[in-house]
Amino acid sequence: MPTVLITGASRGIGRALADQYESDGWTVIRTCRSPERTEEMALDVSDPRQVQEVAEKLSGTPIDVLINNAGVIGQRDAAIGNIDYDQWEETFRINTLAPIRVAEALAENVAASEKKVMVFVSSVMGSIARNGGGHYLYRSTKAALNAAMVSLSMELESRGVICISMHPGWVRTDMGGPTAAVAVPDSAAGIRNVVAGLGRQDNGCFYDYTGAEIPW
Repeated sequence: MPTVLITGASRGIGRALADQYESDGWTVIRTCRSPERTEEMALDVSDPRQVQEVAEKLSGTPIDVLINNAGVIGQRDAAIGNIDYDQWEETFRINTLAPIRVAEALAENVAASEKKVMVFVSSVMGSIARNGGGHYLYRSTKAALNAAMVSLSMELESRGVICISMHPGWVRTDMGGPTAAVAVPDSAAGIRNVVAGLGRQDNGCFYDYTGAEIPW
């Protein structure tokens, strides 16, 4: 059966994805910052040393689908006059640098697999065309992730790897809040459906969990 590695798999969308893939018989590599279960692998995606350690542990292991899911919202109330720039830098480290670092570390694993897919969980809030204002930290870090994903998709295209950015919907998680429109299992199922239908023509694209394309 195929293998999927998911970052931020201890809760929310990441955990639902891991559970659903596991139910379908996939080999699931669950990573999270603070493991609480024996099947979870320690990985603070913002820690280069831990990323390298995971890459060394998985050396030679094909990974069909890599889902870079771990991320943070950052300062929610950022506005001119109260921006926390230290937090902004930290949000960039987690939301933008970390997913690319993980992808770089595991590129050989993905390229050696049958499906060869990398998914970067982004957000419609990273769409410049749909910027409704506010959320400086989250919007900018997801927009930057999208841009980096496109560059990565071009670099890995010759090896058959398919890279996409994915908006999971406004989901009822700790980040999305209890009034969000989409249930966690529905978001995870939608992401899986999109991933299952990917082809070479989708490389470098930006989709939501229903399969609709999102403008940059």
